[in-house]
Amino acid sequence: MTQDDRDFLFKLLQTPSPTGFEMPGQRVWAEYLKPIAAEVACDAYGSTWATLPGKSQKTVMLTAHADEIGYMIKSIQQDGFIRISQIGGSDIATARGRRLIIQGDKGPVRGIIGNTAIHLRRDNLGDEKAPQVHELWVDVGASNAKEVTAMGLRVGHPAVYEDGPTELAHKRLVGRAIDNRIGGYIIAQVMKRIAKSKKKPAFTLICANMVQEEIGGNGAMMATYRLNPDVCICLDVTHATDTPGIDNSKFGSVKLGGGPTISHGTANHPLVVKRLIETATKGKIPVQHEASSRFTGTDTDKIFHQREGVPSGLVSLPLRCMHSVVETAHLDDVERTIQLLAGFVLSLMPNDRFHQSL
Repeated sequence: MTQDDRDFLFKLLQTPSPTGFEMPGQRVWAEYLKPIAAEVACDAYGSTWATLPGKSQKTVMLTAHADEIGYMIKSIQQDGFIRISQIGGSDIATARGRRLIIQGDKGPVRGIIGNTAIHLRRDNLGDEKAPQVHELWVDVGASNAKEVTAMGLRVGHPAVYEDGPTELAHKRLVGRAIDNRIGGYIIAQVMKRIAKSKKKPAFTLICANMVQEEIGGNGAMMATYRLNPDVCICLDVTHATDTPGIDNSKFGSVKLGGGPTISHGTANHPLVVKRLIETATKGKIPVQHEASSRFTGTDTDKIFHQREGVPSGLVSLPLRCMHSVVETAHLDDVERTIQLLAGFVLSLMPNDRFHQSL
């Protein structure tokens, strides 16, 4: 990873882009790809894609999602405290005592989600449960509602945790929004490497960073219908199940540092999966396997059935502590995922057609 690539990754991770408000992060992503791609564009809701021409009109689409979980101002009380609701799957159990950045009309406003001191909760500690979202209160330093509105805040403004990225020993990357800002980074690196290699792919490459995945894949549906690719690989994160307290008999076995996972079943086209495995074997890229018996829980579920069907596969990056401010990924897994996706794109031949036959 060059210093330029690292700066790009950290800027992506630091830029607040909660679901429905993704454009700040999309602009960072697009700016990085403009010198590399032949075209960078976006649709009405902000899903953004970059195109690298191939030898044919056939297209292969690599996707990630740009949005992150967060909160939204639900109400402003007369005493100056703010009540919030969730954007996506924000974990209320870890919310109290955290710092927020609220995206207001006059720019970012810092606040905290309050946490009543343990001394004052001591009598009820034995029965204490995680709060409900309506019980959370936010302090932005105001004494009344008028002071809050003077800061440029109103109902409907989004907020994310302030925690930015950092690194632990042995190539661990930690922070909020790794789900799935890291995916946007990876597909950008795939395009950069293919463009730099001068190996013109048989299929035109489209890298698409979708909006609104965290609330159901809305962006993926809109953009896929418009772009109509011949084959698609969706990239997201998956649960690394190698930490204490996780039952592998329930959740499978995925190890941090063990390489990206390839999913099997449902939205995952068998011929696309086969090509991914062949690419990993040829490139000596370690991969792990996951079962998808009903649905993947990713944009793949919204992509594969567009129009007459898009042959699709899901590749996932192992991630510990998902939907928290200490999401943890392994940089070796990031590199191997880049290699796998670039290898898949370059493996495509002009006559490849991922269709089942009788």
